[in-house]
Amino acid sequence: MYHKDFISIHDLSPATMGHLLEVALKVKASPEKYEDALVNHTMAMIFEKPSLRTRVSFEAGMTQLGGHAIYLGPNDISLGKRESVPDIARTLDRMVDLIMARTFSHGSILQLAQFADIPVINGLSDLLHPCQAVADFQTILEKKGELKGLTLAFVGDGNNVAHSLMFAGAKTGVNVRILCPEGFDPKPEMLALARDDARETGATMTVTHDLKEGVSGADVIYTDVWASMGQEAEAEKRKAIFRPYQVNAALMAMAKEDAIFMHCLPAHRGEEVTDEVIESWQSVVFDEAENRLHAQKAIILSLMLEGDVE
Repeated sequence: MYHKDFISIHDLSPATMGHLLEVALKVKASPEKYEDALVNHTMAMIFEKPSLRTRVSFEAGMTQLGGHAIYLGPNDISLGKRESVPDIARTLDRMVDLIMARTFSHGSILQLAQFADIPVINGLSDLLHPCQAVADFQTILEKKGELKGLTLAFVGDGNNVAHSLMFAGAKTGVNVRILCPEGFDPKPEMLALARDDARETGATMTVTHDLKEGVSGADVIYTDVWASMGQEAEAEKRKAIFRPYQVNAALMAMAKEDAIFMHCLPAHRGEEVTDEVIESWQSVVFDEAENRLHAQKAIILSLMLEGDVE
C-alpha cells in the first residue's frame, strides 16, 4: 500500500506514480490475473455529481477484481445535510473496505479521509480530478512510448482537471502548459505545488494566454468543457470568453504533426472542440475513456493490497 488514501497526485512520489502507471498497464494487459484479488471486499461509492465514466469504471472495476460496489447517489446520501460528513465516514468505515467519493467540495473528501480508517479515493472534487489524470497519463504512455520530456498543452479553464494534470506532469517529467483566458488561470497554490514537485523530475509548469506560445511544439493537446458542473449559470458568459481557445484544426496545426488530442469527456462538440478534431486520427478520447477502468483498478489494488502489486 503506497498511501492510506488517494486524494491528490501531489501526495505521491515520482516512483509511486510510475509504479501506479505500470500496474494500470499490467491490469489492462492481463485482467484475468486480478479477477480474484478483492473477493469479499466492498466499496461504497458516494456521488454528489452525476457520472458515466467514474461510476461505470469503479463499479465494473470492483466487479472484475472479484469485489462489490455500492452506489450511493444524492438521494441516498446528502453529505453534510442529512448527515454530517464525519458521521458518514465513521459509519461506512465499519461496513465497507473502501470509499470512493465524487463531490463538489474538496473539503468533503478531506473529511472522509480524516474520519475513516479505510482508504478513501477522490473520484473528483471541485479542486482535483486525480483518477482522470492517471488514466490520461496511462494513455499518453501507451501512445508515445514514454513520458519524460513530452509537452502537454491543456487548453481551457484552469480547473480541477488542469490541476491534476500539472501534478501528474510534475511527477513524470512531462512539461505542462496551461493555455487559458486571463482570469481563468489555475489556482496559484496548485501551480506553486506543481512547480515545487517538478524540481525532482525537471518538468516545467507554464501558464500562458497566448495560443501560439501554449500550443507550439506540443505532443498532446487536451481540453475540457468551458463550464463545469456547478458553473451552469456562467455558461453563456464563458462561451464568449473561451471561444478563441476552441480546439479546432487550425489550433491542432500549431502542435507537432503527430500530436494526440485528449478530452476527459463529456464533450460539448462545437464549443471547446470541433467534430473535425474529436473524430480525427489524432483523437484518443475513447482509448482515454477506456483507461479510466484500468487506472481505477490499479488505484484500488494499490490501496487494498499489502506491498507492491505485481
